[in-house]
Amino acid sequence: MSEAWKPNPSKPNVVCEKSYTFALQVVIALAGLVRKHGEYDLASQLIRSGTSIGANIEEAQAAVSRADFAAKIGMASKEARETYYWLRLIRDAKLIASEKTAPCIRDVSELLRLLTAIVKRVQLPKIPKLNIEHSSLKIEKVSHA
Repeated sequence: MSEAWKPNPSKPNVVCEKSYTFALQVVIALAGLVRKHGEYDLASQLIRSGTSIGANIEEAQAAVSRADFAAKIGMASKEARETYYWLRLIRDAKLIASEKTAPCIRDVSELLRLLTAIVKRVQLPKIPKLNIEHSSLKIEKVSHA
């Protein structure tokens, strides 16, 4: 059984790094939301979904199977979609200046693209390799006379 789906610990993991940086960015941006507007509910929703993206990606690094990995990356993708929703809502309600929400929206959109690509790649069906040398099939040449 191939384990090509497993992350390579010797290579830098771009998705892990981007999701961590994004979570930190969300926490910092929301500090002003709570202080200025007292919007604890919206801030709480956004912090939960925004930080959960990276948490699920980190969990996926220790997945025990391809299906487990796909499930955790899929959950990270769902959390990214929810975060995108909350960011747009906060921006459109003018609770945080669009100059502060724009980078967050851009970054979560990038994470969404990366996660979607990973989910699609991991969910591809495994194509069995044919071992013709040891196959029990007999191939006969047919003359075309």
